[in-house]
Amino acid sequence: MPAIETDGLTRRFGDLTAVDTLDLTVEDGEVFGFLGPNGAGKSTTINMLLGFLKPTDGAATVLGHDAAGQSRAVRQRTGLLPEGFELYENLTGREHVVSAIDTKNADDDPDHLIERVGLDPEAAQRRAGGYSKGMTQRLALAVALVGEPDLLILDEPSSGLDPKGAKLLREIVREEADRGATVFFSSHILGQVEQVCDRVGIMNQGEMVAVDTIDALRDQMGAESLVAAEVAASPDPDAVAAVDGVREVTVDGNHVEIACTQPRAKMPALRALDDAATVTDIAVEDADLEALFERYTGDDPGDGSGAEEAEKAPESAATAGGEDV
Repeated sequence: MPAIETDGLTRRFGDLTAVDTLDLTVEDGEVFGFLGPNGAGKSTTINMLLGFLKPTDGAATVLGHDAAGQSRAVRQRTGLLPEGFELYENLTGREHVVSAIDTKNADDDPDHLIERVGLDPEAAQRRAGGYSKGMTQRLALAVALVGEPDLLILDEPSSGLDPKGAKLLREIVREEADRGATVFFSSHILGQVEQVCDRVGIMNQGEMVAVDTIDALRDQMGAESLVAAEVAASPDPDAVAAVDGVREVTVDGNHVEIACTQPRAKMPALRALDDAATVTDIAVEDADLEALFERYTGDDPGDGSGAEEAEKAPESAATAGGEDV
């Protein structure tokens, strides 16, 4: 059973169609990157998946439950890190985690969760009103991990994190996937997405314009890869140029550059080069996810163009297991 499945999912706000007939399947145990410029419909989609918003048309099934009619059952098994996580300023960080454990009737050790996300134990004993953005994000992640959820929805989870925190976040995402959880990962930090996601979906103006692995998206867009190699002797380039998907081979002494129009051509081209002149060192430069994103949407990932999304999640991650709406 897929973790998330939508069928014609649509949400309109007056004359604005925020999400337009979305058909999406996210498999159980998958790390799925959910991308799009501001105003693309990402937050509205997440709110419908969690039952915070009811669709105008279509339906969403999350963890086997109807998202609109059984939202409490969905949220009980979901860990949510929302964009703009709101703290209760008079509670300590640890009390936030304990509250989430109580809400979900879980038996987690709050101190273990705090340690896992890299929040300083002394800071966790202080009131959260003075927390930095990075500390807030670490706390929000700890709350999202309560109860070993079957589904983790992370909306801009690396916001405010330093490089060490971003690396820890990636490690936690892979650990959760290895445990069997599904991770729905929405972020503008495309390098982060590229490192952890099995597949990505790109939204633009309320529609899903691409869903696939990053390598497959490179293929679909005809995005070139450049292979640079050092060889033991200057080769005849013809054997490499004959490989399907190789556009150009440039030889400069013992240095060879191979331009591939398809990512899958890289290994056959390298094998052909190694047969012609032993390869001693290689470097590969692929079109990154940011370049693909711009080609699919016409936007920089951080661009604020387009209408702002009409709704944000009305509840904090600490209360994501609340009553049906």
